[in-house]
Amino acid sequence: MIELPPRPRILVVALRRIGDVLLTTPLIRSLRRAWPDAVIDALVFADTAGILAGNPDLDGTIALPAGAGFGETAELAGRLAKRYALAISTQTGDRPTFFAALAGRQSLAPVSGGNAMAAFKRLIVTHHVRPAANVHRVEEMLRLADAAGAPRVPQVVCPEGRVRDALLPMQPYAVIHPSPMYRYKQWTAEGWGGLAAALAQRGLQVCVTGGPAAAERDYIDRVLQGAPQVTRLDGRLGWHEIAALMHGARVFVGPDTSVTHLAAASGAPTVALFGPTDPTLWGPWPAEGLPDPWARTGTIQRRGNVWLVQNPLPCMPCQQEGCERHLASYSRCLDELPLARVLAAVHDALGERARESGVGA
Repeated sequence: MIELPPRPRILVVALRRIGDVLLTTPLIRSLRRAWPDAVIDALVFADTAGILAGNPDLDGTIALPAGAGFGETAELAGRLAKRYALAISTQTGDRPTFFAALAGRQSLAPVSGGNAMAAFKRLIVTHHVRPAANVHRVEEMLRLADAAGAPRVPQVVCPEGRVRDALLPMQPYAVIHPSPMYRYKQWTAEGWGGLAAALAQRGLQVCVTGGPAAAERDYIDRVLQGAPQVTRLDGRLGWHEIAALMHGARVFVGPDTSVTHLAAASGAPTVALFGPTDPTLWGPWPAEGLPDPWARTGTIQRRGNVWLVQNPLPCMPCQQEGCERHLASYSRCLDELPLARVLAAVHDALGERARESGVGA
């Protein structure tokens, strides 16, 4: 049983990618609701800290450079030593578990396996949970909330802020995000071009989001070559601005990426294009929660404000890095995903948004 003093200091350790950090926010919100007077900090990699900007449940964010060496890591560990009444690792990895054990007078971590390292981790933390198999990442976080004694709040929390007026569209708009981080999650250039044209034909301004890297922007140039005029916002928005942009969109369409998770959490009608990834583990978490888990495969599934589109080949979801098993691989399930199926989901999503607002789709 975890018992905390009045106004406890709590640290949540989430040393993973941006999407993983975003899906840690239901745990953070659960802790905040359970201990409203607590000081709650998050320890994350520096390049993921933006996804927590303006998070109302956090008092501070501690950023560790992703490539930090032993000296930098040890110096931070020394500064955090026993500074918190409770430190929670959200991962089974060595570094986050050790940070939790060092930082907290009480510590909680998921620990799996029966080898010597797993036994050592169980020894150095004061509380541990055994990770459950085949559950959504958010469910993993809520199981940690259970172990901490915090009632579950199954809500993914977006960074707070607003879009700069000069960048905010002046007419009804859709948002597309063509570029995932890795090739094996990409849809086709023909698909994105046809989608942009179809959205423009419905009278929507098409806004494009993406990262600032030159390679990503070049990819969007190629994908949208010949498409109707679009508003390019790639590389121009912070995470809080992306969340605010999504909130006002008539529809968002994107692949399996952190921006798609953000769109779902914002409440926007979200069409998510999934290939090798298993949605039961990583499907977008709707704004109102996910009482009915995603099925592993389907053509179009709907949960809340999210439509999940797949091309269900017999081999999927393989949970591999594409057909060639590396990050730059193609994925046949996405390369053969028909535009017509995506447009069917978009049509439904736009119709739902129209019914909510009382205007035509």
